[in-house]
Amino acid sequence: MNLNLSARTHRGSARGALLALLPAALMLNMAGAASAATFSIPVVASGPSPYAGCTLGGAPGAVNFPNAEVEPWVAVNPRNPRNLVGVWQQDRWSDGGAHGLVAGYSNDGGATWHESAQPFSACAPGGPAQFSRASDPWVSFGPDGTAYSVSISFQGVGSDNGVAAATSTDGGKSWGNLNILKEDASSQFFNDKESVTADLVHAGTAYAVWDRLVAPNGNPRADAHSHAFTGPAWFAKTTNGGVTWDSTKIIVPTAEHQQTIGNQIVVDPRTGALFDFFNLILGSGPNGPGSLHGNNVAFVKSTDGGATWSVPHIIAELNTVGVTDPNTGAVIRTGDIIPEPAIDPSTGQLYVVWQDARFSGFAFDQVAISTSSNGGTTWSAPARVNTPTGKPAFTPSVRVNSSGTVGVTYYDFRSLAAGNTTTLPTDYWFTSSPSGGAAFGNETHLYGPFDMLTAPNASGFFVGDYEGLAASGSDFVSLSVRANDGNLANRTDAVSTTIAP
Repeated sequence: MNLNLSARTHRGSARGALLALLPAALMLNMAGAASAATFSIPVVASGPSPYAGCTLGGAPGAVNFPNAEVEPWVAVNPRNPRNLVGVWQQDRWSDGGAHGLVAGYSNDGGATWHESAQPFSACAPGGPAQFSRASDPWVSFGPDGTAYSVSISFQGVGSDNGVAAATSTDGGKSWGNLNILKEDASSQFFNDKESVTADLVHAGTAYAVWDRLVAPNGNPRADAHSHAFTGPAWFAKTTNGGVTWDSTKIIVPTAEHQQTIGNQIVVDPRTGALFDFFNLILGSGPNGPGSLHGNNVAFVKSTDGGATWSVPHIIAELNTVGVTDPNTGAVIRTGDIIPEPAIDPSTGQLYVVWQDARFSGFAFDQVAISTSSNGGTTWSAPARVNTPTGKPAFTPSVRVNSSGTVGVTYYDFRSLAAGNTTTLPTDYWFTSSPSGGAAFGNETHLYGPFDMLTAPNASGFFVGDYEGLAASGSDFVSLSVRANDGNLANRTDAVSTTIAP
């Protein structure tokens, strides 16, 4: 959820089928000859909401945005790379979560898409009756083609909340093995920002991580994230394909006025080492020599399958100043406190991207990257990824393809003209670097501009705290959200494209 301060027709399949018939020349890079990548025309992956008739989840003052999809993630089936599964929040609420989570699945490499409801809220068939909302969708494929998905599930009114998991063995068409990994009925606790990572070497094994906010009293869901009393990272593991999960445990303890958020595991398939990346929030005040405070990009490491973990290692300060409309100051909710990691499966080189204002003199956020070629022992100094435009760039995603090329996607506001206070033109970009990640450039314009002010307003105009990016051989698959300008009945859609750098 990221609790920090910081009437339509089914277009997916029909439009995708039409685009698949277009000449190949029209499927090439639409950003011009200067860009290094080619890509397929973006296809609408989301269709009509399967929760349109659900009336659950309401709360005093809460506004629901029917047909609004936000915050997608995507994975590629290693058994069948033409099979893609994406997940997203469906029918977003203004004060957190959605009616439920939906899985989009494609069996033709993203040309056409279909939907299935995931059993993570009471709005969904087979969903847990105690949870009326769901949030923070995530999906990951194992080597045997099992897809693992997780959710933060909770009540619109009431304190019951938890982390839920389910699996699909038919490429995302259906979901079963619903497990509640952690549940809290007390308003003192809130589980948040979970992710799941399948082990690509050991079939049937997957790892889930999240933060669990603990407040002295009251409901941390209603407080600023940084006001949480503490927020350690929790871990769960399955070794039988998600039929059952081991008992949960803390892997990153935190003291008073400290917490983690954005936990995400990457696995080194060569050694089996697990790396859990997160934002380590330490008290308040600026960082200084020997005195770390605020947001920090950090990780812990396990070399025994998650049985034991190292102490946290700080990679760099996470110097976000948040994102606002440069002309009006309106708040845009982005991935400002969420680092995104990736690993080169051939070499084990690690990468992490995040929003950072250091390159603008702390005037606005841009995209930073750091990399390690020695298993996290040392890290490169943060470097800027995006092309500087004098305006914010935000919500980056990163992956590494089979040739070692590092790909990064992000949004920016470069199309916003001075004096425009009625719309907020937003573009989505891809950029890449050869192996090593030292030379980003020749960015590719994937789509836009679209008007961000059409997106749901959930503590700021919102398309997601993260967006989906996956490697598929030498290509990349992007699943992201764009707004449908001025269409208040269908504010946003999830769109997919395949990129060849």
